[in-house]
Amino acid sequence: MCAVRRTDIVTRTNMAEKVKGMKAVILAAGKSTRTYPLTLTVPKVLIRVAGKSLLEHNLEALKGLVDEAVLVVGYRREMVEKALGHEFQGIRLAYAEQEEQLGTGHAILAAEPYTGKDEFIVMMGDDIYSRENVEMLLKGTPSLLAQGVEDPSSFGVWTEKKGLVSGFQEKPGKAKSSLANCGLYVLGSEVFPHIRKLGKTHRGEYELNEAVNGLAMERPVRIVRATKGWVPVGYPWNLLEANRFLLGGMEPSMKGDVEEGATLKGMVSVGEGTSVLAGSYIEGPVMIGRDCLIGPNCYIRPYTSIGDGCRVGNASEVKNSVIGDGSKVPHLNYVGDSVIGRDVSLAAGSITANLRHDRGVVKSMVKGGLVRTGRSKFGAVIGDGVRLGVRTIIYPGRKIWPGKTTLPGQVVDRDITE
Repeated sequence: MCAVRRTDIVTRTNMAEKVKGMKAVILAAGKSTRTYPLTLTVPKVLIRVAGKSLLEHNLEALKGLVDEAVLVVGYRREMVEKALGHEFQGIRLAYAEQEEQLGTGHAILAAEPYTGKDEFIVMMGDDIYSRENVEMLLKGTPSLLAQGVEDPSSFGVWTEKKGLVSGFQEKPGKAKSSLANCGLYVLGSEVFPHIRKLGKTHRGEYELNEAVNGLAMERPVRIVRATKGWVPVGYPWNLLEANRFLLGGMEPSMKGDVEEGATLKGMVSVGEGTSVLAGSYIEGPVMIGRDCLIGPNCYIRPYTSIGDGCRVGNASEVKNSVIGDGSKVPHLNYVGDSVIGRDVSLAAGSITANLRHDRGVVKSMVKGGLVRTGRSKFGAVIGDGVRLGVRTIIYPGRKIWPGKTTLPGQVVDRDITE
């Protein structure tokens, strides 16, 4: 690495100085085939966990730190614009279109006309980041966030020297470091020439990390280690991890009606217009949206988030799951460690199995190959608009594509895609 004076790092101590005129560029254009079937009907950034979309959670983390966010959009861009509009909690929103999704570097170039010559935050719109980590990056720039991981072969990996970038490897077979790239940066306009110098990777993309590594050869780029609050969402099961993190930091709220005879324990949030009927037993942290009907005589276990307009009925149990808006778990159902899309209906007696007989790690089919989820307990991933027949049994890790149906008594032992 070239010898460069450390004074090239811009340091700040005053919060007003940090945020004055600051912009964020949020990458939200990708189609994300690894999160099928959920992203067949909605962009990944609009998948909802803990009451909000992934994109909304990240915008909340930027509240008070930026004046404007530029959303780089592509796949189903009209859905993103309709959902967010042009302002979010005091943050102005602009949209830059990435017509072809040719990598993160290519996406940043799409936002270049909106960034000016000042520094800006770069954030992946479909991961979860805490505000604390953003603030740490702003204390000295340019900077990027990294986190030590057990298996760096699945990530881009940074090497460092005295807290500065000294190199980068993309999903290395033999990693020189365990510092995974988190996809969160504070950069300036000097990164754009480095992006233009890039050639395509073997994946046919222009990678921002390679450009930042090139920048680090000219001036120091800080590596900030994540303290908490980075949840990468590459696969459907990562949504359970994001949900757990977000529910762990929520405040209890009671805006609905709870009948006498219902039991709510711990951190529970109930939305406006929701009724919790007698015999319901809810152990927090649990978040329930608006206009839901819960009970009677159901059991909702910790780290469950239930969207708006949902139904969880008699003798149904939900555990550590994400249930999308308008979905029904009405009677004699078990939903465990699962991700359920919007407007899904589970007929009576339908069960998601979430544990293998040998108690091994659950695998799930992704793009034609089995992928280890890293979880000993993982249930189903069910796309929007699915209708299950009575007494449907779904094996661990299986997926059902949007709009599909099952027959009464059907055992789902492989993904239903057609």
